[in-house]
Amino acid sequence: MAVTTPRVFVSHLSGVAVFDPNGDQVGRVRDLVALLRVGGRPPRLLGLVVEVISRRRIFLPMTRVTGVESGQVITTGVVNMRRFEQRASETLVLGELLDRRVRLVETDEEATVLDIGITQLPARRDWEIEKVFVRKGKGGALRRKGEVLTVEWSAVTGFSLEEHGQGAENLLATFDQLRPADLASALHHLTPKRRGEVAAALDDDRLADVLEELPEDDRVEIMGKLAEERAADVLEAMDPDDAADLLSELPEEEKERLLGLMRPDDAADVRRLMAYEERTAGGLMTTEPIVLRPDATIADALARVRDPDLSPSLAAQVYVCRPPDETPTGKYLGLVHFQRLLRDPPFTLVSSVADTDLPPLPPDTPLNEVTSYLATYNMVAAPVVDESGSLLGAVTVDDVLDHLLPEDWREAEMHGPPGAAADREGEPDDGR
Repeated sequence: MAVTTPRVFVSHLSGVAVFDPNGDQVGRVRDLVALLRVGGRPPRLLGLVVEVISRRRIFLPMTRVTGVESGQVITTGVVNMRRFEQRASETLVLGELLDRRVRLVETDEEATVLDIGITQLPARRDWEIEKVFVRKGKGGALRRKGEVLTVEWSAVTGFSLEEHGQGAENLLATFDQLRPADLASALHHLTPKRRGEVAAALDDDRLADVLEELPEDDRVEIMGKLAEERAADVLEAMDPDDAADLLSELPEEEKERLLGLMRPDDAADVRRLMAYEERTAGGLMTTEPIVLRPDATIADALARVRDPDLSPSLAAQVYVCRPPDETPTGKYLGLVHFQRLLRDPPFTLVSSVADTDLPPLPPDTPLNEVTSYLATYNMVAAPVVDESGSLLGAVTVDDVLDHLLPEDWREAEMHGPPGAAADREGEPDDGR
């Protein structure tokens, strides 16, 4: 009787949980590492890139994988916590092979890689790439009608050639359920070439969310690869305070060009934020809090709070102001916390339950005083009001934390704590 060996398509492994023998979760699969070989021989699968706590990525050799089944990966429990660093001879299967354009050996037709099938060798723990799932014809978002077929690895050629303009449709499909911060981590670990291709394939809103979570160098690099009109569209989709932070990292000439391409209202909000010192309430605030008129009801407030695009900190309270409703508003009257909205009847006017005793912050309030304010009054956001009493915006606790943490905290979080990449006495070799 023939011995059957398990075959898994790598798109099904993206994001899958990794468990030790005791059932404790180690992390999640973010990619697979392969070693391409000459002569049409199937590549050997070296291991998995696993994301553990704090989004650090480690290497898990396939020799320590005891099972790939039912949407989970089981390991021997012996995990080397050194940070994963891709070597020159290694290829990331999800990050670099999906969406690649190759040629079918038999017919010399061009095809696009949709997925990769891996299999475990009989009587061994070694795995190799066995199958390639492709669509015939040239790639592109508008060309999806070509014949699809699964072929042997040896039946295609072109994986070892550098490709310019590689698509990202199928790679993005594996990232579809990731939160913006996790997708940012995935982009950070791609090569600059692939990072630019994936960023170009994201829609404006998704890319805006991801840019807000990336380290400064990655944000500047990606913006530099976008066409100026697209870059302006993405800036418009970002929260004004994050857009202001990003523009401040760009050369003056480029910053002014992008501001000129943005919608006037959006550009005005960003310019207003950039006029304040960075570590002040004005420099930290967002210009898009929930603003309601005095005659609005609690039902109106709850409808605004339910907006799924609002961050939890912005949805935590509403600000009662006289018209106009956009910042800078008319006279600021007070605020109503979400918890108070839940305690009173829906027909109640927000002006009748607004907290008018809590003093708002002037825009020049320094960061340390903003922090003390939030801590003293147990708030997750604070109103920022100018000398005339108009609401300019709100400072949220997440923006305060961004400036209290070290400047490189995003990059450090993605790489793990200092020294994580160094050899540790007593830790097992990674098998590479």
